[in-house]
Amino acid sequence: MASRSVLKNRARKIVAALAAAYPEVECELAFRNAFEILVATILSAQCTDKKVNQATPALFRKFPTPSKMAQATPAQIEPLVHSLGLFKNKAKNLIAAARMLTDEFNGEIPANMEELVRLPGVGRKTANCVLVNAFHQPGIMCDTHCCRVSKRLGLHDLDDPVKIEAALAELLPRETWGDFSHRIILHGRRVCHSRKPECEICPLEKLCEYYH
Repeated sequence: MASRSVLKNRARKIVAALAAAYPEVECELAFRNAFEILVATILSAQCTDKKVNQATPALFRKFPTPSKMAQATPAQIEPLVHSLGLFKNKAKNLIAAARMLTDEFNGEIPANMEELVRLPGVGRKTANCVLVNAFHQPGIMCDTHCCRVSKRLGLHDLDDPVKIEAALAELLPRETWGDFSHRIILHGRRVCHSRKPECEICPLEKLCEYYH
């Protein structure tokens, strides 16, 4: 890998190029509050945001709060999330997380990493998604797109999402973390695909180690 100073310079250019390519970005999961973005992100594991957005309106009509969801049974949740894959595990985690929120947090969504990752079904990626989108705090959302694209761009040579998050945090100014995450995820979805990246239309071509 290049020296840290070289990597920081590359990261600065990548942040600028992504901002130019995707000036307006926001979370593609539909939500109205912190509880809804938490639930939607848990459901988004190995599933597209589009499919999650199709399922959550009915789910939130029946279970709009942690206290309501805490009283649900798997048999009530599973049909509502069946189309999203891993539905049994997701339903179990939603109920368990809702119960913890009700019992330990008075139904409020905690606004810090340490408490969020205690919730069933919540890892650092999900926690960062909640922090960025619900609480407007800095966070790097290391999903599969972020991990893949940032590696191809030569910002790291890692595979573990937690280590990638730490590496990117060292290279990027804190105030850019949230928008950078949204943009690099969007770029991974639209251009830098897993199997066949569209390098010929990529606005980051000149900065990309994978391409060169």
